[in-house]
Amino acid sequence: MAGRWIEQWDPEDDTFWKRTGERIARRNLLFSVLSEHIGFSIWTLWSVMVLFMGPEYGIDPAGKFFLIGTATLVGAVARIPYTFAVARFGGRNWTVFSALLLLLPTGAAYAVMEPGTSYTTFMAVAALTGVGGGNFASSMTNINSFFPLRKKGWALGLNAGGGNIGVPVVQLAGLLVIAVAGADHPRVLIGAYIPLIILAAVCAALRMDNLAPVRNDTGAAKAAARDPHTWIMAFLYVGTFGSFIGYSFAFGLVLQTQFGRTPLQAASLTFIGPLLGSLIRPLGGSLADRFGAPASRCGTSPRWRPRHPSSSTPPRPRRSPSSSPASRRSSSSPASATDRRTR
Repeated sequence: MAGRWIEQWDPEDDTFWKRTGERIARRNLLFSVLSEHIGFSIWTLWSVMVLFMGPEYGIDPAGKFFLIGTATLVGAVARIPYTFAVARFGGRNWTVFSALLLLLPTGAAYAVMEPGTSYTTFMAVAALTGVGGGNFASSMTNINSFFPLRKKGWALGLNAGGGNIGVPVVQLAGLLVIAVAGADHPRVLIGAYIPLIILAAVCAALRMDNLAPVRNDTGAAKAAARDPHTWIMAFLYVGTFGSFIGYSFAFGLVLQTQFGRTPLQAASLTFIGPLLGSLIRPLGGSLADRFGAPASRCGTSPRWRPRHPSSSTPPRPRRSPSSSPASRRSSSSPASATDRRTR
């Protein structure tokens, strides 16, 4: 896929960052958040769809939980290839493609969401929504490359929080549909997301950039997999984001099946947890930038960083005071940030 490519990118250079880098990085962050936000909404779509599935669908609570679990599992697995896709195809290109890919599960859900559809069909469509979960990994990998180390926590926290907030948004949208149109009209909610997906893809195509210096390093990925810190962080992530997204998916159905709540009552409560979790993420990132934390030190220390599977090329060493003025002008020139070629 052809696209706009930035040939040189050095956010650690203060002069370059202030002149052109920060503006470009913030623009890419904005439209990355939009695409990731829609991706999260589609990934968690079935946490809302099961609230519309009354007795006429012939699916028991265990079957509904399995639908939700299928979407969650596929989304988790999809994050691995999505992480490496950014360096392979370009952040902007992959954002456009991954956004348009969301039309597949959304259109399929619109087509099958009615009584009489087989459970196998529902399972297949629920699995398709897992691609929305992969968007998170590629979005974070892409934005990580745009910002200097001192601002990565804030940028990644904002990117993650803005994307995660797609979970309570789709749940609130489901609440609105149930309250206004009733629980017999799930297609109203699904159909509303089709133009939003197209909008996200168009915005990414027109306003985002690819970074040519970003490269995959499979050797680093293998080394990270052998490092015990990787598994410690993964275990902690199960308890943090894992519980966040797990409860977001399942809580509404638990309220219905275990506490006898109606779809409207369930939908009126499920969004609160993911909303608070999404809003707090930028604050956590800013605190990591300012004070540091075990997690941020693992991700940014010289010993760890070159071995991280989602890292780009290792950062350049800081320039010494004896560096020539000519070389400084060359590396920090605004033209270097806007030098684009078509591939």
